[in-house]
Amino acid sequence: MSGNPILWTPTKARIEKSAMFRFMTEQGHASYDELYRWSVADVEAFWQALCDFCNIEFTTPAETVLDQPGDMTTARWFVGSELSFPAHLLRSSGERAAIIFRGEDGARRELSFDELRAQVAAVAAGLKSAGVTKGDRVAGFLPNCPQAIIAMLAATSIGAIWSSCSPDFGINGVVDRFGQIEPKVLFCADGYFYNGKRIDSLDAVAGVVKLIDSITHTVVVPFTGDAVTLPDLDGAILWQDFTEAGRELEFTSVPFDHPLYIMYSSGTTGVPKCIVHSVGGTLLQHQKEHVLHCDIGPQDRLFYFTTCGWMMWNWLASGLACGTTLILYDGSPFYDDERILWRMAQEEKISIFGTSAKFIAAQEKAGIRPGEEFDLSSIRTIFSTGSTLMPESFDFVYDAIGDDLQLSSVSGGTDILSCFVGGNPMKPVYRGELQSLALAMKVEIFSSDGRSVIGEKGELVCTNSFPSMPVGFWNDPGDRKYHAAYFERFPGVWAQGDFAEITDNGGMIIHGRSDAVLNPGGVRIGTAEIYRQVEKLDEILESIAIGQNWDGDVRVVLFVVLRQGLVLDDDLELRIRKLIRENTTPRHVPAKIIAVPEIPHTISGKIVELAVRSVVHGEDVENTDALANPAALDHFRDLPELAVE
Repeated sequence: MSGNPILWTPTKARIEKSAMFRFMTEQGHASYDELYRWSVADVEAFWQALCDFCNIEFTTPAETVLDQPGDMTTARWFVGSELSFPAHLLRSSGERAAIIFRGEDGARRELSFDELRAQVAAVAAGLKSAGVTKGDRVAGFLPNCPQAIIAMLAATSIGAIWSSCSPDFGINGVVDRFGQIEPKVLFCADGYFYNGKRIDSLDAVAGVVKLIDSITHTVVVPFTGDAVTLPDLDGAILWQDFTEAGRELEFTSVPFDHPLYIMYSSGTTGVPKCIVHSVGGTLLQHQKEHVLHCDIGPQDRLFYFTTCGWMMWNWLASGLACGTTLILYDGSPFYDDERILWRMAQEEKISIFGTSAKFIAAQEKAGIRPGEEFDLSSIRTIFSTGSTLMPESFDFVYDAIGDDLQLSSVSGGTDILSCFVGGNPMKPVYRGELQSLALAMKVEIFSSDGRSVIGEKGELVCTNSFPSMPVGFWNDPGDRKYHAAYFERFPGVWAQGDFAEITDNGGMIIHGRSDAVLNPGGVRIGTAEIYRQVEKLDEILESIAIGQNWDGDVRVVLFVVLRQGLVLDDDLELRIRKLIRENTTPRHVPAKIIAVPEIPHTISGKIVELAVRSVVHGEDVENTDALANPAALDHFRDLPELAVE
C-alpha cells in the first residue's frame, strides 16, 4: 500500500479532450485500467488499433501482426509489411513552425514544415551523391541543432541507418561507438557553446575520422560561426556545399524490422553495446507514447532537454509525426543564472516541458521558483526522466512551478527506445509515483525467485513481446550478447535491470538500478531510497552510495557533495544518519559517510555507482570516455577511510 497523497487530478473536461479518452471509447472500454488489461491480453488487436488511430501508412500491408507470440526472443511484428519512418514525421506541411532552435549564445532559428521538407530533400540528394544506399550507416557528431534532425530524416528517407553522439564525447568515446558500425558519412559541427564558452570540435573530428576508415565524407555544419576552416581530411565538405537544393523529397519503403537507429549502452563497464532499433517498432511506440500517453498534437510545442547522445533526442524528434513544433536547445541548462530554460519556456510558449530529475532537484536547491518569476501558463505537462524523481521534487513542482500541471515521471531506456512506465492524461499524480504502466507492456515486478508481486520491491520485467524490442545488437552472432543482456535473469522474460515496486494505485516507484542495489546482511536496498532522504538536506547538493565488500559482508558507503564552503562535521553526519534511520530502516544507514568535491556522471547526466564501486575496490574502470567528468573518479581512489585492515 503506497499511501501517497494525490497532488493533481485531471478535470473531466481535460480527460474527455484527450486522445487517450477517444481511443479508449473507440475500443469500447470504460476506464484506463480496463483499456490496459485489454492491451496486454490482446496485444495484436491493440497494435493494429493504434495503427488505425494514428494513421500509420504501410506501403505494403502486413501478412500477420505478430508471429511467434509465445516467445519474446523470436517474436516478429507486422511481418511482410513495409513503410517509411521519415514519411510519417514529415507528413505535415505549410508555414507553421516545425522546429524552433534556441542556443545558449542567444541564437534563435525557426524552420517551417515546408522548409524542413525542402532541406531534408537537399541533404538526401547529397547523401545519394556520396554513394549512401539502404542499410548504410550515417553518423552525427553534432549539437542539438536543426541540422541533426534534418540529417537523420535525410538518411532514413533513403533507408540508411542513423546513429549519433553529442560533441562533448571524447575521441575514444566516439570511436568506441561509431568505429563498431562503420559509417559511410559523418555529420559534425565546427564547435558548440557550453556554459558561456565556445568549444572547438574540429580537432576531435579529425581524430575520429583518422581512426575510422569507413568514413568517406565528413560534412561540417558551421554552428558557431560562418567562417569555418575545414579540417585537413579527404572528403571534408561544408554543409551548404554538400546539399543539393531543389530536389524532390522521396521516401524509400523498408520492412517493418529494418534498422532505423543504432543506440549505445553507457559503456561504463566496457565497450558500449550497439543496440539496433527498427523502423516500425520505433514509430509505433513513439506514436503510442506521444499521442496517447502524452496527449501531444499539432497545437503543442514540445521541448525536452537532451543531447544527440541520449535516447530522448530520438524520442523528441518523433514528435514531428504528431505535427507538433519541436523546441531544440543546445547548451548548459544552468547558463544565465540557472534560468535560461524557463525564459525560453515563457518566450516560446512551450506546452510540454521535458527535463531530468537532477535538473528539478537542482532548481529547488538553488531556491529558484520558476512559476513566480516567469509566465509559465502555457506549460500543460512536465516530464522527468534520467533518474528517480524524489517525492520532494514532486512537491517542488506543484509549489514552485505550477499547481495545475501534469507531472509525468517516466521510465524506460535506450534498450527499448521508449517507456515501460509513463504519463497518463486520465489519471491523477500521486506523490513520488510514476503514473501508470504503459499500454501493451505487461510490466510486472518479480521477486528473486521469479514470482510476480504487488507492493513489494523487486525486478522490473516485461512478460510480453512489444514492437520496440531491439532488432538485436550490431555484430552479435547468434544474438548471444542480446539474450544475455535481457533474458538471462528470468528465461524468456525481459528484465530491464531496475529495482522497483508497483503500487496499489497502479503506478510505480523506482528504487534504483538492480546492478547498483546494496545488499548489507542479505537485505536488498535501492540506492534511490537513500538519496531520497539525504538530498532533503540543504547542505547536500548530490550524493552517491555504493556497497563495499567488508568482513565477509557488504557495508553501505555514502559519498556527499556539499555546498561551497561547508564541511562534513560530526553534527551533519549525525543528522544524515538520523534522517535515513527515521525514514527508512537501520540497514539503510551508511557505515561510512565521506565528502567528495564532485560525483562522476555519464554524458547524459546519470551518476555511475558501478564505476565508483570499482574504483573503491581497486578495480579498473574500462571506459572512462563514457563519462562527462572522468577525473572525478580520482576522488574515490585509495581513500584511507575505506582501507581494508
